[in-house]
Amino acid sequence: MSEPRRASTPTYSAPGARFLIIEARFYDGVGEHLLAGAKRTFDAAGASYDVVGVTGALEIPAAVRMLTRSGRYAGAVALGCVIRGETYHFEIVAGESSRALMDLSVAYELPLGNGILTVENEEQAVERADPARGDKGGDAARAALSLHALKQQTGTR
Repeated sequence: MSEPRRASTPTYSAPGARFLIIEARFYDGVGEHLLAGAKRTFDAAGASYDVVGVTGALEIPAAVRMLTRSGRYAGAVALGCVIRGETYHFEIVAGESSRALMDLSVAYELPLGNGILTVENEEQAVERADPARGDKGGDAARAALSLHALKQQTGTR
């Protein structure tokens, strides 16, 4: 079953802004959907982006930090999918990747959208990732764009 959609999502414009998309594409079909949604959202905002792949969700935060240190990017989006298995590993990957992304965002005032899905099965992942249904890649890009807009409005560096 699909999650309820927000009644309306503000549209943010970011012409000239460059964003970083880091993706862990362990599940290729899910990754295609997430990336398509993020790209479509950035394109609609007039923003440009670079896409960089990493091995898994745990590597995303380190890659975000390494690549955003230069100041080249206005923000970042993390894309990936963690599907519950038979061991505790799911909880570690889901919790630690999310915690590290939040720490980066707060510590460095980095506009960051977390599009790492944490689901029970691949069917749920596809439902959430597909731009025509859940569009979580687009949601992550919209989150980064909204924080970028807030930084611009407040003059935060």
